[in-house]
Amino acid sequence: MLGSALGDAIGELAFRFPEREQLLAQVEDSEKLIYTDDTAMSIALAESLIEVGDIEEQQLGDSFYQQYLKEPWRGYGAGPPQVFNMVEEEDINYSEAARRLYDGKGSKGNGAAMRITPLAIYYHNSEQLYEKALASARVTHTHPLGIDGAAVQAKAITQSVNLNYQRPFSPQIFIESLITFSRTTELKDKLALIPELITADISPAEAVERLGKDITAHESIPYAHYCFLRNPHTFVEAVLSSVLNGGDRDTLGAMAGALCGGYLGVEAIPPEWRQKLENNQHIETLARELAARAS
Repeated sequence: MLGSALGDAIGELAFRFPEREQLLAQVEDSEKLIYTDDTAMSIALAESLIEVGDIEEQQLGDSFYQQYLKEPWRGYGAGPPQVFNMVEEEDINYSEAARRLYDGKGSKGNGAAMRITPLAIYYHNSEQLYEKALASARVTHTHPLGIDGAAVQAKAITQSVNLNYQRPFSPQIFIESLITFSRTTELKDKLALIPELITADISPAEAVERLGKDITAHESIPYAHYCFLRNPHTFVEAVLSSVLNGGDRDTLGAMAGALCGGYLGVEAIPPEWRQKLENNQHIETLARELAARAS
């Protein structure tokens, strides 16, 4: 969770400081690293899981809504506020409101994936991981791609947590497991490109053009996974490669940071970065509580 929040905060800075040395200097000079809605919603999800002990969609939606009302300046996209307004004005449930977005097709964005880290911690050994991710996602995202993206990101985090960082692992096997887990052709096809990009040592600048970097699930999640698999043993490089090549920088950073943080553990994150992250103690406490209660 700390890795995800730092990737989010540093990715947000990268919109204004898109060059490597410039960005690193800004991180060093910053008194505090400020996260976006990605982490705000992740915190709300973690708190909901701890309070309820499961995914209860209306309660989770209320948690997201209350978080939004407290800090609407966090950079929310257009979708969640529309959902919140419909629920408030029409007294309908969150999934019904979410289904009405985008001409009734629902959102296929990466918003449910960017916040999924707490759920991956809590259900990391559960056979119901996909169903729990689905229930979490459809509070705001009902398009199959938006749901599948959240589930695949959750699965990838559970895999990264369960790997032994002292032993080598196969990117091919890592990705094959995700392809099997995925339920959408679009995401499966993009994930299938990653091992050959890693094997051919394709640069991040070229890989991002082939994998995608925008806000849709299948055009961003595969690139975040590529950044982790290209730099699994270096948290800083995994995050920098995810945020320095354009696109949805903060969410790409959040997703890559979650994977690398899960694999390497908190000790691999630069201490000065952790100390500068706002609410770092609260985020760490939530993560430890989720791990302790993990089903």
